[in-house]
Amino acid sequence: MAETGERRPPTMADVAQVAGVSHQTVSRVLSDHPNVRGATKERVLSAIAELGYRPNSAARTLVTRRSRTIGVVAANTTLFGPASILAGLERAARREDYLVASVGLEELTEHALGKALERLGTWGVDGAVVMTPHRHAVAALARLPQPFPIVTVEGGHDLDLPGVAVDQLGGARAVTEHLLSLGHTRIWHVAGPGEWIEAEGRLQGWRAALEAAGLPVPPHLAGDWSPASGHAAGLRVAQAFRRGARSRPTAVFAANDHMALGVVHALHEAGVRIPQDVAVAGFDDLPEGAYLTPPLTTVRQDFTSVGREGIGMLLRLIDQPATPVAHVSVRPELVIRASTAGARPPGPGSTATLFSDASGAGPNR
Repeated sequence: MAETGERRPPTMADVAQVAGVSHQTVSRVLSDHPNVRGATKERVLSAIAELGYRPNSAARTLVTRRSRTIGVVAANTTLFGPASILAGLERAARREDYLVASVGLEELTEHALGKALERLGTWGVDGAVVMTPHRHAVAALARLPQPFPIVTVEGGHDLDLPGVAVDQLGGARAVTEHLLSLGHTRIWHVAGPGEWIEAEGRLQGWRAALEAAGLPVPPHLAGDWSPASGHAAGLRVAQAFRRGARSRPTAVFAANDHMALGVVHALHEAGVRIPQDVAVAGFDDLPEGAYLTPPLTTVRQDFTSVGREGIGMLLRLIDQPATPVAHVSVRPELVIRASTAGARPPGPGSTATLFSDASGAGPNR
């Protein structure tokens, strides 16, 4: 007679029977308890695979007091950097067999951050990574109660909060030093929004390289990360060429590749040649950067390392809440392409790993 009902899903008791062990031993294997012999663990895992057993997540949470879920609080994820960091965190969490519960915010106020942490708490996360690209957001987070372990990403290291950040100052200094090494002495900078910690670091790196070379530091041009703001800055550069100003730049370093794209477009419109008349460099290494005319010199941020370091730091805090506060700086790479004079690398781009102790870069651990 044909079966009319659905087959009962296997239980932990079924696994115990097939493996020839107790219900408690199966539970210990599922919670990765260290006091289980290797051969016993293999029998249990084999029985789980044979039966197609799937642990009840609610019951497992009651036993282990872990949901194996990590929260992420993010904002500005339409931008390349934040979106790439979010993707890196999600990949790293999956590799550790954790789910990610993400809360996207339109603004990083203390109230919004507090509500986001409350929501993650109701979801039962084991801990959270909070992306804090603005200085006021880091300060707001420090004032809030922390109901579970929290790690910041791209929040700088000025506050007593554990965090991971790319060495923005070191990356900006590296690309500026590259331009100096090619003989450029008038290097203009298109800065990102002033409230962004990344923009601040890149501005400081550009300024530090010029000062170390004994060169005057010109006023920077204001941008907002968008190609449109880069285009406006590029028009300012083109005007300097039309006036024949002695102070016109020989190179432009834009604080991200989107603004560099706008600079390049404005200069093409004005008939200013790149790199013959002015070199142009960016930051981020957008996939499209290698296909601009000419291909764009830039600084590549290692978002995979940011995700791995951020999730790893958080898991250590979850396991050992008394772990001392740690700060990790991830080193970027200088990618040299044809938009800067003298750059003729093979293929789409050559990379140079950063670099000197003077950059302030920490270990890429």
